[in-house]
Amino acid sequence: MSEKDLEARFQEAVAIASQMTQSSLPQDVQLRLYAFYKQATFGTIEYNNSPAFDLRNAFKTNAWMQISHLTVEEAKEAYIKAIHAIVNENK
Repeated sequence: MSEKDLEARFQEAVAIASQMTQSSLPQDVQLRLYAFYKQATFGTIEYNNSPAFDLRNAFKTNAWMQISHLTVEEAKEAYIKAIHAIVNENK
């Protein structure tokens, strides 16, 4: 599969996700999607321990760090798969 195909499928999944409400997803699912999205769009996280680092950001950073071993392409595939699983679950 070409990079263009992956990118198009990823953007479609992002569009689907943007229509979802936070209240419709459990927090663990929100964190997983966040981590896959960040890894897919920014790559491996660089740890930031700033004074403004609050508990919410700690959970988000932890979720991202847990999947930081994935390549950008693997993270995009995981994000696409997770979004489609949510959509199919809610049918």
